[in-house]
Amino acid sequence: MTGDHNGDYGIDGSFHTVSARGQAIGVSAASAGLALTAGISLARGRGLTAALTGAASVGIAASAALYIYATKAGKFEVWNRILDDLQLHGDETLLGMGCGRGAVLLAAAKRLPRGHAIGVDLWQADQTDNSPSATLTNAKLENVADRIELHTADMTALPFEDNSFDAIVSSLAIHNIPGHDGRRRALNEAMRVLKPSGRLAIADLWETRQHAEHLQERGWQHVQRRSVGWRMWYGGPWMSTHLITAAKPVST
Repeated sequence: MTGDHNGDYGIDGSFHTVSARGQAIGVSAASAGLALTAGISLARGRGLTAALTGAASVGIAASAALYIYATKAGKFEVWNRILDDLQLHGDETLLGMGCGRGAVLLAAAKRLPRGHAIGVDLWQADQTDNSPSATLTNAKLENVADRIELHTADMTALPFEDNSFDAIVSSLAIHNIPGHDGRRRALNEAMRVLKPSGRLAIADLWETRQHAEHLQERGWQHVQRRSVGWRMWYGGPWMSTHLITAAKPVST
């Protein structure tokens, strides 16, 4: 995925209260203010204050750089490997839960020349300029518009029949649902609409351990949970992404 995507996938984040521009200005101002304080303190012989404020300035700048890297490049590298591991044959029907502007959905669609990729989202401010039209534009730029379908739908009540999909992917979406019960409903919906022996891959920021435990309790196979590494650190290791993968058991 990295280096070969042509769409504009925006910036990941919560922009319900403060816009991306406003957040960027705030972070830049904080870092610059601390750097200025460090310089003034150093000039006045206040070495400890200069060291502390300088380190804080560098820390804020580094955190912002990691965040931008994760959303603009890192997630593409990570998901390239995740999709490789899914070993899609090219004729599957795949669901992208909380597909946003399509970074993961469209990358999967490229691997489905004889298949179909369906994305669902509520198109809220979880990415910059998040909308169905932005995703469709990206699909055209990626030359997969003929094999995708978009639905405005709630992940906790998917508008699909049981056992409809060969694979389900979700990236940084389920955690946006308020409350543990809501997030659990979304996971249960994924479990419902996946076909027996179908594969599930969810990358998210929290409750991933609970997701894995729930899948194991329900008898799912090959349940694994792992960190995807620094490329999806949204600001630092305190906002690291974990991946859960599993296969739905065959009905008996």
